[in-house]
Amino acid sequence: MTIDRRADLAVIEEMAQAAFKTIPEAMRDQVKSVVFQVVELPDAETCDELGLESPFDLLGLYRGVPISEQSAWDTPQDLDRIFLYRMPILRYAEATGEDLAYVVRHVLIHEIGHHFGLSDDDMEAIENDA
Repeated sequence: MTIDRRADLAVIEEMAQAAFKTIPEAMRDQVKSVVFQVVELPDAETCDELGLESPFDLLGLYRGVPISEQSAWDTPQDLDRIFLYRMPILRYAEATGEDLAYVVRHVLIHEIGHHFGLSDDDMEAIENDA
């Protein structure tokens, strides 16, 4: 399968918005304050922080304080954000042959899972049980 490289930032954002509408409303209500951003690649600081060999190693990232760690007494220091990285997502979809919209949805839901305080292992177990 060849990915249409014209799937620019706006196209990926549209896919993410469509995917967001498919998750349960109760879950959507819990992430209304999270900012979603589609960018080309993770920045150098993120790559260094996560010890990435390549910026293509990261499809998405949640930055913030998970709900499970939030306190009513805390003063938020910054907005919670979910980043979707266009170029790595395109490359992954092309390499695996998976549908691009499916990959975008999977990455978005995965990062929302981090907002809820779920670990990668927790999410993998949920996906395996589904």
